[in-house]
Amino acid sequence: MSGAPSRWTDLRRFTAARVALGRVGNALPTEPHLAFQAAHAAARDAVHTALDVPALQAALDAPSLVVASAAPDRRTYLMRPDLGRTLPAAEAARLPACPGHMLFVLCDGLSAVAVQRHAAPLLQAVLPRLPLPAAPVVIATQGRVALGDAIGAAMQAEAVAVLIGERPGLSTADSLGCYLTWQPRVGRTDAERNCISNIRPDGLPIPLAAEKLLWLIGAMCRLRLTGVGLKDEQPTALPAP
Repeated sequence: MSGAPSRWTDLRRFTAARVALGRVGNALPTEPHLAFQAAHAAARDAVHTALDVPALQAALDAPSLVVASAAPDRRTYLMRPDLGRTLPAAEAARLPACPGHMLFVLCDGLSAVAVQRHAAPLLQAVLPRLPLPAAPVVIATQGRVALGDAIGAAMQAEAVAVLIGERPGLSTADSLGCYLTWQPRVGRTDAERNCISNIRPDGLPIPLAAEKLLWLIGAMCRLRLTGVGLKDEQPTALPAP
């Protein structure tokens, strides 16, 4: 016997979470079982898929540079998070100084798919409206969030926003995160950043994410800080489902 009470089935209109799947004996029905396997495969693919750097550069409507973290390959990146936060000296030496500029760093993170799909549209919505000049966009392979601190310090940037592929879940494999840090330097902590998460069409859509990021950048410039001291008090409410 399969099926689920209507009060649970109704929840499926509001969430991508796996609720009200029904059952056949002590197992899932075939359709949700196959959907789970497909979602798991998509999450694994997102973690291991390489970022197509030339395609991303072509999609950006802005000058860009490419650097690599100290992790030499994907396996090392997954097993040694510290190397994904480290910028080799040779890579830092190639970066231009951009004091007083806003820097955007695009990292593959744990979902290159997310960066490939959503980073360029988000930047296209944000860059023309920045309250301070923009440095060349830096694309960083095998990168973690803190790699943006090292890149920002090397470029003497006023602030850095790291756009990075978030850890895939079984509801989505293409969620983009944005981490904003005032006056980046090696050793900054997560408490000194502001995060916008789940940027994707079925999560926080790009137009709303762009408005939130621009609001945070404006508040950051006024207060000259980010992190726990910068509260997200953006007045615009999200639209009702």
